[in-house]
Amino acid sequence: MPYPHSVLQRLLTVSFICVLGGTAVLAFAPVAAAEPATPVTYPAGATATRYSGLAFDTCTAPPLASVQAWSASPYRALGVYVSGANRTCAQPQLTASWVASVSQLKWRLLPIHKGLQPPCGARPTDAKISTTPATARSQGTAAAGEAITAAKALGMLPGSALYNDIENYNQSDTVCRTAVLTYVSAWTRELHRLGYVSGVYMNLNLGAKQLADVYTSTTYARPDALWIARYDGVDSLKGWGGIADSKWAVHQRAKQFRGGHDETYGGVTLNVDTDRLDAPVATVAYSYKVTSTTTLNARTGPSTSYPVASTYAPGSTLKVACQTPGSKVGTTSVWDKLTNGSYVSDYYVSTPSNTGYSSPLPRCTYPYQVTAPSGLTERSGPGSGYTAVGTSPNGALAWVTCQRAGSTVGTTKVWDHLDNGHYVSDYYVATPSNTTYSKPVPRC
Repeated sequence: MPYPHSVLQRLLTVSFICVLGGTAVLAFAPVAAAEPATPVTYPAGATATRYSGLAFDTCTAPPLASVQAWSASPYRALGVYVSGANRTCAQPQLTASWVASVSQLKWRLLPIHKGLQPPCGARPTDAKISTTPATARSQGTAAAGEAITAAKALGMLPGSALYNDIENYNQSDTVCRTAVLTYVSAWTRELHRLGYVSGVYMNLNLGAKQLADVYTSTTYARPDALWIARYDGVDSLKGWGGIADSKWAVHQRAKQFRGGHDETYGGVTLNVDTDRLDAPVATVAYSYKVTSTTTLNARTGPSTSYPVASTYAPGSTLKVACQTPGSKVGTTSVWDKLTNGSYVSDYYVSTPSNTGYSSPLPRCTYPYQVTAPSGLTERSGPGSGYTAVGTSPNGALAWVTCQRAGSTVGTTKVWDHLDNGHYVSDYYVATPSNTTYSKPVPRC
């Protein structure tokens, strides 16, 4: 298997000359050198979604009527247990129809997989991770597959973040610690291989710190987002003891800061845990109608200059994943990306607005980890000669919206346009290619 370009950057950091001429080094590099940033292989219809604000989670997904009543609450995101051998609560409400309805109400969802637990922690009756590394690795891979299958059945698209719930464990047990880290690493690698974003939920002091300790390790793949439990009543996403603010720093954090308690909104009482999020969540499709009076062309990119991929009859239903800028049609420059990866002008779609973006549709983004060891300079344009306007720390998510050509860095001329308007060289981002453009990211 060829090494992703993030590997080249870590192995050959002595000089730019080494990057160009380090073939012999690569030929004998150990497999473990592929860590900690592994590329995400997003399929054509994928996009990521993130949420910033208050969230809650409950053991059993509440009825739709309860979610409707909680529109009076400060929450707009909800954690749901989608899969796992140790998922203890029944989920009679958790169906594809429920997910679609809740999403139409403008709620975001955090899919949780409660699978195998640490061999030296959690409940005695829980199914456990093996202390044999090879077995733990296969278990982590299987967990990712199980979570993806469950998420797909609920209508959650590739690009969704899936969170693996790892409960408390004994920090002094090195065999146990290795088992957990191996399991989580395999979970992350498999999610990335299949086009999903990797999240992990851990107690701050009894798990998360150990994950932070191997943040730059070449042994373990690094998850994209960290959700901690720390019941101190403080909803800050910074100042976590033992975890530097520079780790999981760019829309990659969540905190469960209050444990189970009752809250009432709209006359409905639920027992919830309370969370603060600035992190990736599930991506879902939203249904809209074609409003044109003639056949609507769906194209391979967000512009009328792209080839026609398919056509849709007037009044037909479209499954929209996200919105992105493109060529102007009528009164709007917004294009809708469909779940099959094609694009249609939003001017001919029944979204709430035909001049701008429409909530709750997310903007199309493709997050990949930054691989530059000392951080990656963000610039005002696609070239090293443009003004420096910020820095993405090592391991941060580069929320890429599109790619374009710029000045050469390392082995590529590709520059990534971020959703904050800045540009970074693709050479230091864990996209699938380090020489050319990476599908399905569109051209700028």
